[in-house]
Amino acid sequence: MDTTATDSCAGVVFRDATEADVDTLVALIESAYRGDSSRSGWTTEADILKGQRTDPQGVLEVLRSPDSRLLTVERDGRVVGCCQLEHRGDHAYFGLFAVSPALQGAGLGKVIIAEAERQARETWGASEMHMTVISVREDLIAWYERRGYRRTGRMTPYPYGDEHLSIPQRPDLQFELLVKALV
Repeated sequence: MDTTATDSCAGVVFRDATEADVDTLVALIESAYRGDSSRSGWTTEADILKGQRTDPQGVLEVLRSPDSRLLTVERDGRVVGCCQLEHRGDHAYFGLFAVSPALQGAGLGKVIIAEAERQARETWGASEMHMTVISVREDLIAWYERRGYRRTGRMTPYPYGDEHLSIPQRPDLQFELLVKALV
C-alpha cells in the first residue's frame, strides 16, 4: 500500500520494493555506508568496514522472504531511502536502513523510521521494534535513542572471518540489540 508523508518531507512515497528495484537499492545502501560517497552523509561506516554493505543476492533474499518486506522510499520518482521490516512473532526487526547521503540530516530518516514503526504495529501487531547496530557507532546509537530506542547491552559477535561482503578495519566490532516499544 502506498502512503505519502505529510510533514516536512511532503512528496515522499512509501511502497514495497520489487525485484526491479534490486540494483537501485544496492546502490543506495552502498552510497549511504561505504566508500567516498558515503562520507558526504553522517551514516558512513567507511572507516570501520571496507567492502560492500550488501549485494543483489542479499537484497533478493529480503524481498523473497515471506516474513519480510523491503520498504522503498521515493521522492519525485527517485528512490531516496529504504528499510527492511521483518515479522518475528511479537516484534518486528528493522534493518537495511538507508537514506541518500545528499538528504541525510534533513529529517527524512525520522519520517522513514516512524512509518516503519507504524506499519509494523498496524500490519503485524508488533509490540516492539528490534534492530542491531555496530556498538562502536555511538553517534548512530544516540540518534536511535532520540527516537525512543533503548540499548539492551545484549551483544552479538561481528562475523570476523566471513569477508563475503564487509572487511572489518578494527578488532572490537560487535552488534548491540536496540529495542523500542511500539504500543
